Amino acid sequence: MPIITFMGAGSTVFAKNVLGDCLLTPSLHDSHIHLYDIDAQRLEESYLMLSAINNNLGNKATIKTFCGVQNRKDALRGANYVVNAIQVGLYDPCTIIDFEVPKRFGLRQTIGDTLGIGGIFRALRTIPVMFDFARDMEEVCPGAWFLNYTNPMAMLTGAMLRYTNIKTVGLCHSVQVCAKELLTLAGMPYDDSIQWKIAGINHQGWLLEISKNGQDLYPEIKRRCAKIEGKHNDMVRLEIMKRFGYYLTESSEHSAEYLPYFIKDKYPELIDRFNIPLDEYPRRCIKQIEEWKTLKDTLTKDPHLSHTRTDEYASGIMEAMETNKSCKIGGNVLNHGLITNLPQNACVEAPCLVDASGVTPTFVGALPEQLAALNRTNINVQLLTILAAVEKKKDYIYQAALLDPRLQSELSIDDTIALCDALIEAHEGWLPAYS
Repeated sequence: MPIITFMGAGSTVFAKNVLGDCLLTPSLHDSHIHLYDIDAQRLEESYLMLSAINNNLGNKATIKTFCGVQNRKDALRGANYVVNAIQVGLYDPCTIIDFEVPKRFGLRQTIGDTLGIGGIFRALRTIPVMFDFARDMEEVCPGAWFLNYTNPMAMLTGAMLRYTNIKTVGLCHSVQVCAKELLTLAGMPYDDSIQWKIAGINHQGWLLEISKNGQDLYPEIKRRCAKIEGKHNDMVRLEIMKRFGYYLTESSEHSAEYLPYFIKDKYPELIDRFNIPLDEYPRRCIKQIEEWKTLKDTLTKDPHLSHTRTDEYASGIMEAMETNKSCKIGGNVLNHGLITNLPQNACVEAPCLVDASGVTPTFVGALPEQLAALNRTNINVQLLTILAAVEKKKDYIYQAALLDPRLQSELSIDDTIALCDALIEAHEGWLPAYS
């Protein structure tokens, strides 16, 4: 009976997906589930939701709640698996800060959770909290696997893997749906005979191969995509595929801010041309907050609440480790020679095999050089941000921002440093002191 601890359990919908999957998995349905959050109300809502599902599945699992920093070690004690889904600073105030302060410098964003100035500061306020988790885990559950879902994925997972002793893998939603999304866009069927291979970095992984019964599908996909007319939501990714040859794992609204080509003050017409949704993440947050007022009753007051297993990786990983029946995932792991033309200390996204021995990444080799080059522009920022969080030196924050592709294309050195200083000031209370 494994112990599964969910950090950030106030994220009720995501907790339903991951832990609901566990309750539907025979090797996990009698688990001890520990729900942890610092928000007592949201924690109680998730408890009511999960208890209803558990009751309707025979009440096999044991579910407990743990609220507040003072109870964190108890939530983690003896855990076999720790699922991380925290958001430090939430929408209000920190996401608002991440978007509104850069606007004063003429810098617009779409999502701001992975790269760019928003991704940098989200990492800076989250890495210290995750290091606190790691110190607790090293004391009360040193053998547990830490399954990280929180963004910025590569920075947070990379920091955990390089600077703690905790077994960590980063998990994202975009890998397992990438091939299907592309085929749907191209008007082609997707079924179990489709084979694909993805590698790169989180939110900028590359669909290196896609085939059916040994036949390469890329030529037909590209032919069909070239004929798509009118605006749609994936125009950035198709443009990158057209120019660099391969399709990206993450959505166009994300990808538009990892590269310097699409959101440019000098060329405002690009926003309309590529259908780029500026300020998309704040809009989503506001919408989700409003929708929760209605959805809350559905999830917390329905005694007949059910769940259908999702395609999230977490339950499959736990099942493979518990039963020694292997599964394949796209995991975020340290490079260590997996992708030979990316830095060794980078956190990369690569195919991994999972069984009772843990997560075993597979060798990829060299990416096509143009793809590795694009990845490296993102990795530069990730490595400097991790260094800033570890060393607590402002110079590393400045250097991370100065290496960001978007900031390089939009702001001067002086303005970039001034923006960092303004964000440090606005984050008072959310960041440690930087020298």
